Amino acid sequence: MADKPVVAKVEDFAVRCVKLWQYLLKKQEYDISRQIKRSGTSIGANVHEALCASSKKDYLNKMYIAFKETNESLYWLRILNRSEFLDEKEFNSIYADCLNIKNILTAIIKTTKNNIKNKTDDNVYAENDNSDQ
Repeated sequence: MADKPVVAKVEDFAVRCVKLWQYLLKKQEYDISRQIKRSGTSIGANVHEALCASSKKDYLNKMYIAFKETNESLYWLRILNRSEFLDEKEFNSIYADCLNIKNILTAIIKTTKNNIKNKTDDNVYAENDNSDQ
């Protein structure tokens, strides 16, 4: 399955966001820390939902939601850096991981859109569908 690398990356990123949340709580930052935890863990949740999609369009929709959550996470990370809750080293590391995920999701979305446009592999996501019987 081509999605396995992105699954591992989004799970690792979610764990980093939870640890970042814990770190920020110790610095008495409560609002943005909740936002980065929410958006950062939502990426993986939506990728996992996409893996159980009932159609290519459903798959595309879930991946696009994950993409939007990635974009939001990038925003919150920039805010944390600019407000000096993250130093440059901390920021650069987690920001690079998030950008990498965004690039992977962009490629997945483009490929899926092309597959839908070309109507290839229509039943890939409905392998377990027994409605024909």
